Amino acid sequence: MTSDNSIVDLVVVGGGVNGTGIAMDAAGRGLSVILCEMNDLASATSSNSSKLIHGGLRYLEHYEFKLVRQALAERESLLKNAPHIMWPMRFRLPHQSHLRPAWMIRTGLFLYDHLAKRETLKGSRSIRFRRDGPLVNEITRGFEYSDGWVDDARLVVLTAKAAEEKGAAIKTRTKCVKADRNDKLWNVVLEDQQTGERTSFQCRALVNASGPWVSKLFKDTMTIPAPKQIRMVKGSHIVVPKIHNEPEAYILQNADNRIIFVIPYEDDFSLIGTTDVDYEGDPRKAMISAEETDYLCSIVNHHFKHKITPEDVVWSYSGVRPLMDDEGSAQKASRDYTFEVDGGGKTRNAPLISVFGGKITTYRKLAEAATDKICSFFPSAGPEWTKHAPLPGGDFTDWNALVAEFGKEFRWLPEKLAKRYARTYGTRAYEILRDHCSVESLGQLFGGNLYAAEVEYLREHEWAISAEDIVWRRTKQGLRMKDEQVNALQAYLDESPR
Repeated sequence: MTSDNSIVDLVVVGGGVNGTGIAMDAAGRGLSVILCEMNDLASATSSNSSKLIHGGLRYLEHYEFKLVRQALAERESLLKNAPHIMWPMRFRLPHQSHLRPAWMIRTGLFLYDHLAKRETLKGSRSIRFRRDGPLVNEITRGFEYSDGWVDDARLVVLTAKAAEEKGAAIKTRTKCVKADRNDKLWNVVLEDQQTGERTSFQCRALVNASGPWVSKLFKDTMTIPAPKQIRMVKGSHIVVPKIHNEPEAYILQNADNRIIFVIPYEDDFSLIGTTDVDYEGDPRKAMISAEETDYLCSIVNHHFKHKITPEDVVWSYSGVRPLMDDEGSAQKASRDYTFEVDGGGKTRNAPLISVFGGKITTYRKLAEAATDKICSFFPSAGPEWTKHAPLPGGDFTDWNALVAEFGKEFRWLPEKLAKRYARTYGTRAYEILRDHCSVESLGQLFGGNLYAAEVEYLREHEWAISAEDIVWRRTKQGLRMKDEQVNALQAYLDESPR
């Protein structure tokens, strides 16, 4: 084991959306920061969401007005700061009077429109469905409202990138195996998960943002009792060839009071989910069950003319959400967050901040609140700064204009690829394209429209190591690649390791 004698201000354990958000915020305030993640960035909960930036219309039924208000307000900031990986989306809610009366839905949508200021998103309205539309003819009326869509895994990667550009050290495939407090400092041991090499060093404050592992980290790494327990709830999604050609998403009510989303996805597909099932065991091993797949297909078939079966599923994924532990069903478990502070202040011990719960829409606000608390122990830290700060590649205002700019400067670039690069990388796509003069110069085509030039960019700039990192988290080209193509990509990566 090697030792690093330098002392850093902050170590963040966990490379999901909350951990990277805190690392970015703290580094931007002038703290020296190390973030460690035992796997790839966004390899667990943060890449397995419904991929929505939303206030949470259904949370109003559980009287979580504060959470909804905060999430609604955050939508506007996020949509402005990352217009390449987030954009507004209209949602259609078919009305079925035996499930929820119209007055209740109208009331909920009124609150949704007015709990927080809307600057860019349109308000809600009642609608009538056409008989030649995608819904079954028995459904004739409904409602429409606005929320947003996000590429969740890219949100995490770009937040980590912003943290790095502010001076943070981002260490993926690096596990925190031990953390002992010695008065004013933490003694931390990190283990490289590829080489097994261990490094020890000290830090002035520690953040536990390990998501589903937040309570377990206390027992395994710090050998102290966890102040709270989280409830692990599995949410599963399926992806099928698109079941309608409209740009709107649908939010479907079910007789068990659950809500299912049907979202246009990656141009040619529909994303359907989510379920809510209590989960025990290793979060990394969570998988969709046959019962969950049947459940999602059944709800879709109840609403849409186009029927689907489990055989239509081209991809599925399951994520374990670390929710606040309370009584009641999994679907009623709170999506709010809290963080616990141990040490600091009068105790004069090195502080520990642990994050419990949360949802992707409020990640920036959670990170800001947690960093405020951290910075109370660092009087020279700078002020809040993230609300209006674009994420890497998000320094533009008009996505269509950016695509047109690519087309003008790189006339050889196919329009479909230009659109994907603009949607995935924003202005950072220039770093992939600037040295090329033809499609052929982009190098080997692995499948879909994934070329070697993009692969090398992801390896050099975005911590991608495996084929899975690239085809599912950095891009979604796995939807368009055969197993043998993914295997060929992995062989390419293995032949020239970085």
